[in-house]
Amino acid sequence: METGKVFADKIIDNIGKVIVGKDKEVKLLITALLADGHVLLEDLPGTGKTKLAKAMAKSLNAGFSRIQFTPDLLPSDITGINIFDRQKNEFVLRKGPVFTNILLADEINRATPRTQAGLLESMEERQVTIDGESMKLSDPFFVIATQNPVESAGTFPLPEAQLDRFIIKMSVGLPAREEELAILDRYMENDPLDSLTAVISPEELKEARTEASKVSVKQCVREYIVDIVKATRECPDLIMGVSPRGSLALMRCAKAYAYISGRSFVTPDDVKAVAVPCLAHRIMTGSGFGDGEAIFKGLMDAVNVPTEEF
Repeated sequence: METGKVFADKIIDNIGKVIVGKDKEVKLLITALLADGHVLLEDLPGTGKTKLAKAMAKSLNAGFSRIQFTPDLLPSDITGINIFDRQKNEFVLRKGPVFTNILLADEINRATPRTQAGLLESMEERQVTIDGESMKLSDPFFVIATQNPVESAGTFPLPEAQLDRFIIKMSVGLPAREEELAILDRYMENDPLDSLTAVISPEELKEARTEASKVSVKQCVREYIVDIVKATRECPDLIMGVSPRGSLALMRCAKAYAYISGRSFVTPDDVKAVAVPCLAHRIMTGSGFGDGEAIFKGLMDAVNVPTEEF
């Protein structure tokens, strides 16, 4: 599985030309891509969320579209609409930006719930329905959504059902002093994103996904995953624990993470590495507010870790 590490290093090195000091976050992004899921980036404005998504798209030789979510955005603006062509005397489908490989949904929480739901079918079913006709989307189809935790006026928080569709939720974080100095140096004259080129072909991506799915997960590790999920369902501080969809998502992410780490099997450390970004956003605290991530970390620390030699 050394090819998995080579695959990831290509993307990490390429994105590193634009984003400074975020190799861990890029690795999680690659994990979600290989696990055939979607990513929600939540962080303060100006931390590089959109830049990271664009750099990822440019690193892959695939189609890319961007949607700026606003309160007046309609579902048809995402999926497309049938328009009457007077010359042809018939309705013609004008496809929306969702018909692509990588979709950047910028500030997704600024759109109304109706529009957010319009993206739900695309994310889960990999298809859209326009005027009663269902159409398959491209393969791969990877959504990278962004949202700001501040400026809540005029926003519509994503409901739990929609959050559950994101296989990973993570933040970019502010740079350290040395990293910020490197950013200033790198962007002194021009934007390195403009000259970024693809380093992964569609065939390489398809092959990597196939190989990642073949990574083995021993019985004790599967039990470890189930025990983590079960702990969230039994916690009195939570009114909603992780569903079986979350269990499957954690296993897929752990397999992808092990693959890009150069292993053909999943270890408990792989599960730990992806558990918080994969599951913490799927739980709900008793009041509906609070630090769910801290509660989840406490629950995970209390679960016995397999000690079998791997």
